[in-house]
Amino acid sequence: MEQHEQPKQSPSLEDCLKLLKGERDEQRLAGLLLVTKFCNKDDYDSILRVYDAVGNQFLDRLLRTGMGKGGLSGSGGDNRDVYLQLSITVLAALCRVPEIASSEDMVSKIPLMLEIMSKEFGSSVIEECYEFLFLVSNAHKDGVSRLYDSGGISVLASQISTLPDGSPSVEFAMRLVQLVISKLPLHTVNNEYPSELAMMVTTIAKQFAVSHSALKFEALHLLSTIISSKYSAPLREALHSMKDDIWSTFIRVGVVAILQNRVAPSEKLQALALAESTISIVGEGWLIGRMSLFDTQDPVPADRCMLLVLESSRVEVAVLLNELAYLKYEASKISSSNSESILLKQQNLAIVFSLVERIIKLISDLDEDGGSVISESTLMKVISGLNETMGVVLEYLQDAKDHGQTKGDDLLASVRVVGSYLAETPLACKEKVGEILGYMLSIEGEDEPSPFYSICFLLPMLCQTTMEVNGCKVLVSSGAYKAVVECLIKLIGPDGCMVDDYGSIFLACDTILSLLLKREQILGSLDDAYFVRLLGALAYWAGNIDDLSVIMMASSICALIFDSTSEEALLQHPYFDHSNLINLSHLIVRSLSVCGQELVSDDAKAQVDLHQIIASGYSRWADRFPHVREAVER
Repeated sequence: MEQHEQPKQSPSLEDCLKLLKGERDEQRLAGLLLVTKFCNKDDYDSILRVYDAVGNQFLDRLLRTGMGKGGLSGSGGDNRDVYLQLSITVLAALCRVPEIASSEDMVSKIPLMLEIMSKEFGSSVIEECYEFLFLVSNAHKDGVSRLYDSGGISVLASQISTLPDGSPSVEFAMRLVQLVISKLPLHTVNNEYPSELAMMVTTIAKQFAVSHSALKFEALHLLSTIISSKYSAPLREALHSMKDDIWSTFIRVGVVAILQNRVAPSEKLQALALAESTISIVGEGWLIGRMSLFDTQDPVPADRCMLLVLESSRVEVAVLLNELAYLKYEASKISSSNSESILLKQQNLAIVFSLVERIIKLISDLDEDGGSVISESTLMKVISGLNETMGVVLEYLQDAKDHGQTKGDDLLASVRVVGSYLAETPLACKEKVGEILGYMLSIEGEDEPSPFYSICFLLPMLCQTTMEVNGCKVLVSSGAYKAVVECLIKLIGPDGCMVDDYGSIFLACDTILSLLLKREQILGSLDDAYFVRLLGALAYWAGNIDDLSVIMMASSICALIFDSTSEEALLQHPYFDHSNLINLSHLIVRSLSVCGQELVSDDAKAQVDLHQIIASGYSRWADRFPHVREAVER
């Protein structure tokens, strides 16, 4: 009978509370030890009673004793580790009650907890240190600020890589990082701790790669927030300069895991956004790389990431364009409150379009390098997918044209991705492109007063197609050449908005040059008013430049335009005056004199074809341009 009654002798909560309220430290210590053994962590009422009984003063002394900064009565150095473990365990348990965690008494202990972590007192207390910091920082309105001002970011950065993968410690650490970047200005954190953030990104990326629990998605969201932020330039620079870019391999493995499994569409889209941000740091080559985290033979093909990103992006493009078309042209008839939804879909569209462009660039670079990084079958699969997606985008643009829409960032982004593809394969979707070429060149972004970027995006394709007569005919019959001339005027004229964009400038010049050279073979007339305005812009552009390529290109176009007019006719035009004539005369003289020196220099030899255009042109129209002839003969 006595043996059966023995369990009834176990201490109760009331016994613990009596000990905690005792006058001697030994009693309180005994009470705390008992509390840790049987007090339910979810029993908030009991935990509050425990906290009220023991009081903050004793807990503070216990913590400092464990740190070697104070002393309980009768405490010895041999028990310091025990006191430290006990105090941190109790504090973490108490802070599970929001009312306690949000108290000033707990916030004041954040610097002490960080000091304990920085001195690496042992893994046995680290997990509860992280739990305490998270609970207090999350509960108190100034908790995150106190953590940050106490050097919390530096401590987290130095500790996080040592935490076991998937452990509660690493979970709390990641949630602390999330708290910091969500409650403090992200540009401040990025500017003050770029290297520390980079170190944390590596560990978080590893969790993204190796975890098979909800932690993988927490890591995905956290990485997306940190790396994709518009304030992340310092962090990106720090990541780019790291000697070991294992972080990008971790992200590649994690992204592939998300894309090849059945997860929510929003998670896949976030994985694609993370992929795009990573590529912007390390380059398109990231799409092809090892999929193993260990030094073993990798059973997963190196091109798996590229194929999954392409396929997922293609699906998103089709879905987003379909949804945008519905919201803009159908749902708008019923409701006008779709602007936020349209804006969000446009932002997501920009991400997947960017990924498609990255893959186009990667394939182009691989082709130029002549390597065999990917197989012929993979290449054909990529090209087939890109062709199909371009067809979907062109249909979206046709739909917008049918609805009279020419303004919108989604339309401009559509032109950009089409232009990127056509720059590599100018004859792709030839008929469809020809049908809506003029329309595509008329598209404006939301903040553009007139079409400009849409023309720049299509210039690589136009430059290639106008090398053939048929390409010139399409440009003239659609009236699209006017847009190219206008674009060049904006680029090089007095009001030029991108005078340093020499790539676009010379693409536009080459396109116009090809058009003028084939003028007699083209069925259709050119509006000379546009070219008269271009003469003034060319004179301005080349007027004070010593760059031979600029002088020769500007002179060549002028020489071809002069073929169809005269000095007298030009001076009667409202967009041309005597000062333009003087400047152009000087330009022709410079070009002829440079190339007349027997083409000695390498730069001059490279311009021999343009010299022939200028010299031949001059011989045809010199009699109609007395001022130019006089300048040349002077």
